[in-house]
Amino acid sequence: MIVSFSVSNFRSFSSEETFSLTASNRLTNHPSHTVSIPDSDQKVLRAGLLYGANGAGKSNLFKALQYMKTVAVEWRGKDKPTGREAFRLDGSTNDPSTFDLQFIVANKLYRFGFKVNDQQVIEEWLVRMSGGRETILYERAINADGKVVVEAPGLKDVGAIFNAIVKAGGFGGTYNQSFLATVTSVMEKEDYGEELESIRHWFKYDLQLIAPDSLIKGLGTYFARNAERLEFASGFLNVVSTGVDHLEIKEIEIREDELPNFIPEVVRPHLLGKLRELKNPSDSYHSFRSSDGDERVIRKSSDGRYWLLALRAAHKNAAGKDIEFELHDESDGTRRLLNLIPALYNLGASNKVYFIDEVERSMHPNLAWEFMEFFLKSCSECHAQIIVTTHDTNLLDQELLRRDEIWFAEKDHSSATRLYSLTDFKERNDSKISEHYLQGRFGAVPFMGDLDRLYEKERQDA
Repeated sequence: MIVSFSVSNFRSFSSEETFSLTASNRLTNHPSHTVSIPDSDQKVLRAGLLYGANGAGKSNLFKALQYMKTVAVEWRGKDKPTGREAFRLDGSTNDPSTFDLQFIVANKLYRFGFKVNDQQVIEEWLVRMSGGRETILYERAINADGKVVVEAPGLKDVGAIFNAIVKAGGFGGTYNQSFLATVTSVMEKEDYGEELESIRHWFKYDLQLIAPDSLIKGLGTYFARNAERLEFASGFLNVVSTGVDHLEIKEIEIREDELPNFIPEVVRPHLLGKLRELKNPSDSYHSFRSSDGDERVIRKSSDGRYWLLALRAAHKNAAGKDIEFELHDESDGTRRLLNLIPALYNLGASNKVYFIDEVERSMHPNLAWEFMEFFLKSCSECHAQIIVTTHDTNLLDQELLRRDEIWFAEKDHSSATRLYSLTDFKERNDSKISEHYLQGRFGAVPFMGDLDRLYEKERQDA
């Protein structure tokens, strides 16, 4: 779970801004929306919503965390730029950008962060936090001689190989990527230890970032591997009146010499090589996008046979007969919701964080409400967490959310994004927050200029 995220000098963020999901001690409603922070008397929220006008910087918070995830886990080629995007409106593009994240993994609170310019990760830190005390697991910096230096006082017991790498500055000093990504990409898990592996796994798999137009990779495989997931998705789409009666996995057997006919040319050599070399005795699944944009899955069974799988949506016609539709024939809203369904399945056993940019994209406001309510009511004090950016004022309701779960983004006089919480304002438990927001009481709404002058100019030019 994310406890707080701070960023500075990145896209529309100039000075440091912090998005905090620490629960306010003053609020007592929706107790199931909070989870205890390990070794602390504080709690973390299971939801966070960020509002603001178009261009206020909501999506830039999403992109900042997306960038941080990339730096944390992805291997970057030698001498490639870091890919950071500095704030460009105040002459500080040469200054470093800073990212700092507090998060919970395996019932431990950590703080990971770094400073980065266009070419180098200048500083990096990983700290374990417990009872107000901080244990530095490692620190990485570039010294006065321009060399990468790593100190790992909290990881001395990991092993001789890891300590040798630390002493060498992380494989001789990789300037353009993090020590965490370097170690976990090059070394074996047993050589860098369980603690770093749990953090790598959290960043790579448990931190789910869903953009407005993104399609979850492997969604067909996700449903094909587990009949209960498919049944849950079918039931949810049916209940929320999408018109879908149920989902089906259609499977046909194909010969090995037919494989090239079904796989797009762009991925054909790579995928064919993987399929033919595979000697795993259990079934294996490999997904790709077809020319129509739908996902297809090739399954190689344990006996060496090949199967083509496709996810289809079945609708009932007037006579009660099932009529199958390809997913690209479904509405944008149905396909958007289908890609969000993994965030709702088996929440009680999930430790995932879902950050969804523009959660209401292509969805009716009532459906967005149902989605958020299902997530928050499905389990009591579970460790799954949802963060969304949105314009949907239908969600600004204290029957659904706590006030400390609601945040705003607004540009200041220098066009830099500022973040602030609804708890900064005095609102009663029965306040109509959506009305107050639209009235401009909290800011973070569009400022409309003098449109009458434009109307008059248009009439004169006509």
